[in-house]
This record gives sequence, structure tokens and C-alpha cells, in this order.
Amino acid sequence: MKKRSIKNNTPEVGDFQSLSHQIRKLCMQIGICMGLIVVLGFSIIMMGYGFWTKGQGQEKFPDDVYYMDYNVFNLSNSSSNELIRLGFDVFRNTPLHIGPKQKDSTKLFAGNNLACASCHLNGGTKPYAAPLIGVIKRFPQYRGRENKMGTIEERINGCMERSMNGKMMPESIQEMKALIAYMDWLGRATPSNGKIEGQGFLKMEIPDRAVDLAHGQKVFENTCVECHGMDGQGQIQENGLYLYPPLWGSDSYNNGAGMTRVITAAQFIKGNMPYGATFDKPVLTDEEAYDVAGYINQMLRPTKPNRERDFPDLVKKPVSTPYGPYVDPFTIEQHQLGPFQPIMDYYEKEHQISKSK
Repeated sequence: MKKRSIKNNTPEVGDFQSLSHQIRKLCMQIGICMGLIVVLGFSIIMMGYGFWTKGQGQEKFPDDVYYMDYNVFNLSNSSSNELIRLGFDVFRNTPLHIGPKQKDSTKLFAGNNLACASCHLNGGTKPYAAPLIGVIKRFPQYRGRENKMGTIEERINGCMERSMNGKMMPESIQEMKALIAYMDWLGRATPSNGKIEGQGFLKMEIPDRAVDLAHGQKVFENTCVECHGMDGQGQIQENGLYLYPPLWGSDSYNNGAGMTRVITAAQFIKGNMPYGATFDKPVLTDEEAYDVAGYINQMLRPTKPNRERDFPDLVKKPVSTPYGPYVDPFTIEQHQLGPFQPIMDYYEKEHQISKSK
């Protein structure tokens, strides 16, 4: 009688290897899936962050030119570098050189005690605070206010007559040449066209309503008085120069300055105020910046003569320019306080009609 063979159910060595291979394969597949899940999750988070930062006004980090050495005192001793250093001092201590605090009456051009540095922050190197890095290379430049191509000297004199509430400065004097030398030095590493990320002011969502002056006053009292005072007159240092400039009154910018436009002022405030705010870390919301800008610009300030001559082509007049004449049917109050969207819609409609003819 033949013995029945009994199959051995114990796996052979080859079976162990096959099973081990299958386990390793399965683990690899699981690992790949987990890796894809992690990558996908990280991508979703970064996309969300991108949308959030875009909503905050930041689409990409400013150019590397903001991280160069702009300390004029690190320059070697030479006649050209001395001119640059003088330009920086005129920029920082404007009243001592061409303003009310200088001793030579023939050089009295700035009519108030503000400095160039009052608006162009960090020596003109802060992004979205109208930085002057590369500005020389962007001139000659068309200006709608004059309706012509203008030189950098003419642009500086525009500030003299408006933000500084003064008069034109001769192009031949040492202080003008020094300011230009300083600005030229700031832009030494910029492209040939001078254009950089962070030019001008921070873009923001303009509320589709009129300025709320009561809310603007609250924002001012809660945020601005620490530096500018309850009366808006700023803080003066022992040397007689402003640590923080006045926002209205006889020693502030006049009513022909660009900063009297609510939209312009709101953009500057959003990206730079209160002290310590930056374009990527603003403190105020768009609504707060808008209302406090309107509140500040309703205060009394010096009058710029001959404002009616500004913008010979009235179609190019910014919608928040607070003085006439206007080519549109809206009131001066609406041009000062909004809402501005109806005015912009009007010009857009007129532009479309003009194109269709």
C-alpha cells in the first residue's frame, strides 16, 4: 500500500523572498501615496498663502536693490562722494539748507520745515514709500499735471512748490546738484529704465463709498496721535527739526500737493503708517486708511496759488484731485471725499465713446 504523501505547508525560502518582495513593493506604493498627499497638501497651503498675501497687497517681494548699502558715510573721500553726502544731508535736513532754518536768505526755497525725508522714508529707500531708487533713470517723464515731458529738476521743483510750500529752486545751485547726485547714486544698480518693484505707493481696494470723517477721526485718535499729536502738528526735536511732521496747518504741505488727494494719501498711509508698518505687514485696513486720509485732508493747510492751471488736459486730472476745474459733472465735495467709483466709471464711459467715434 502506497503511503500518501503529505504536502509540507511550511513555505520554502523562495516563498519568503517573494512575500518580502511583495511587502516591500506595497510599502513603496504606500510611501509614494503618502508623499503625494504631503506635496499636494503643501501646495494647497502655499496657494492659500499666495491668495492671502495678494489680498494684503503683496504679489512678490521687492527687488534686491532695497538691500544694498545706502549708507553715504561708508563712501570714500572724493569730490563726487562729498556731493552725494551733501545731497543726503539736504534730503534729510532740508530746512537747514534750503528752508526757513538756513541763514542765507538767497537760498530760501522750501517754505515749511518739512524735509524730503518726511515723505520719502528711510532716506528714499523704503519700498512703497515713493522710493527714489532708480528715479533719475525714469526721467525725462511725462507729467499730466503739466501735460508735458519734464526733467528731474522740474519734478524736484514740483515738490518745492507743493509739498514744501515754497518756490522753485535754480537748477544751477549746489543743493540741486547734490540732491540729483544722491538720487543718481541710489539708483546705481537699477535697470537702464530705472523701474523697480515697490515704486510709488501700495495699491489698495478703494471703498465704494464716501469717506467717513467720524471714523477717520477715530482712526487718527487711536493710531496717529502718538507721533503726530492730537493737534496733528507733529513732534519737534531739540535741533528744531521735525521728528514726526505736521499733517496740517501752516507748516505742512499745501493744498496743491499730491498728498491732498485722498486716494494717494490712503495708499501712502496703508503701506507705511503708523510707524513700523510695511507693505507686507500693514497695520490699518483699506477702510481705515481711506477714512483717516480723508479726515487729515479736510483740515486747513496753506493754499497753492494758480492751482487752476494744473492739468491743462482735464481728462487726465486724477479723480481725487480736491480742487477744480473739472471736465466731469461731479461736485468738488465728491472729488474730495468720494465715492470715486462713479467718477471713474464716467471717464471710462467717455473713453469708450471716444474710441468708438
